[in-house]
Amino acid sequence: MPTKQPTTTQTPARTSATRPLDEYRRKRDFARTPEPDGRAQPKTGRTRSRRAADLFFCVQKHLASHLHYDLRLEHRGALLSWAVPKGPSLQPSDKRMAVRTEDHPYDYGSFEGVIPEGYGAGIVMLWDRGAWMPEVDDVDAAIERGDLKFSLDGFKLKGSWALVRMRDRPDTPSKPRGRNWLLIKHADFWSGDVDITAFAPLSVKRTSTTSWPRRCRRNGSPGNRRPQWVRDALRH
Repeated sequence: MPTKQPTTTQTPARTSATRPLDEYRRKRDFARTPEPDGRAQPKTGRTRSRRAADLFFCVQKHLASHLHYDLRLEHRGALLSWAVPKGPSLQPSDKRMAVRTEDHPYDYGSFEGVIPEGYGAGIVMLWDRGAWMPEVDDVDAAIERGDLKFSLDGFKLKGSWALVRMRDRPDTPSKPRGRNWLLIKHADFWSGDVDITAFAPLSVKRTSTTSWPRRCRRNGSPGNRRPQWVRDALRH
């Protein structure tokens, strides 16, 4: 009787950076901001999964002019990025606005700190991280089509999700066209009516409510160069 061979699951391999980061670098002054410039080689082993080929994802909580959450998915050596103003929801009926932003470098996925005055000024916290897996054969084609299905295995976000591009209005200017998407949780074991951003508001890098602001002080710019609202936030 023939022996049944074990099934193996293939995972996408990590590749060198092939997505341009010109827009990311053009918007930042790396002499002033502690954000990574994206010139470092991608490192492995940062996801919760032990499989080296797993793709990395993170969500960064960003207190800028308005609080929002930045979803980032590793793809071709960079992090595809969407800003989610209300944060992710585990409720499938919630369709959360997600605005496509410029690709970020892979090493941005571990960044926490205070961004000084200028583009994106504010406090960045690593709210979630882990591995992601496309539920489509071709990620680039799915993004071009405006319908990217994927699964997450993070500390806080898990299960099946979708990013769906919204249809632009006829009077939308050419530059922002195609930027507005919806982040939707599929109904599965990990969906529910828990407000995950309120239930688990802290960084995945630490459990103390005071250690993150102290780290921001170390990673940020000198105190007298921060906007007043950032200095006020760090005192609480």
